[in-house]
Amino acid sequence: MKIALMDSGIGLLAATAAVRRLRPDADLVLSLDPAGMPWGPRTPQDLTERAVAVAEAAAAYGPDALIVGCNTATVHALSTLRDLLEPGLPVIGTVPAIKPAAAGGGPVAIWATPATTGSDYQQGLIRDFAAGVKVTEVPCWGLAEAVEHADQAAIDEAITAAAALTPEEVTTVVLGCTHYELVAERIRAAVQRPQRPPLVLHGSAGAVAAQALRRIGARPEPQTATEGTVTVLLNGREGALPAAALAYAEGRLLQTVSPAR
Repeated sequence: MKIALMDSGIGLLAATAAVRRLRPDADLVLSLDPAGMPWGPRTPQDLTERAVAVAEAAAAYGPDALIVGCNTATVHALSTLRDLLEPGLPVIGTVPAIKPAAAGGGPVAIWATPATTGSDYQQGLIRDFAAGVKVTEVPCWGLAEAVEHADQAAIDEAITAAAALTPEEVTTVVLGCTHYELVAERIRAAVQRPQRPPLVLHGSAGAVAAQALRRIGARPEPQTATEGTVTVLLNGREGALPAAALAYAEGRLLQTVSPAR
């Protein structure tokens, strides 16, 4: 079994680690776009063109499924990628976990990039899945970029600023950018209020990994005798995980890089 994941940078690590935990035997292909990141500020057309190039590089390795490990790329490029690659290659997008978060009753805060906060896309998800629940959209200025570069001081500064915008009564936070899942516990520590119930965080990585397995008819097998390979593509060329990835537990889990079989 071979699963490919794509993103502009290391935001795909959370979903990659989730796939590794569900199926340690799966060969993984990670396709990144270091020459074009970040994707967030790009126009939809430009982002889609770059996403197609990254996806085609991954598809050349013959994966059984392709995970788009980026919320922004899912918004703008998912339909194009599916038109291009399906049905031969199932393409799984990443959507903020607003539905399961709202099921808890709220109040809910959605931490997202400034470009996503207040967007028609996110507003539509709120209308569809969080009707009747108090939702606060929190723009996280610079957090994704700080996580991408493992800039610890900038991460702390961005989390502190976003926490200050998060109402005290919030009981649930949606991590609306895949980068944020890499610093989830730091976010929890910043938002948790004294004498309040334990804060609930909702990311997308686990659900996306499980959906990828379902799409190809595979079952989770967390205990396997073999461990799959990891191949990293940097603008289509095999390389190493970016050094910043090793600042996170998810990156260290994938530290051994070898050619895909």
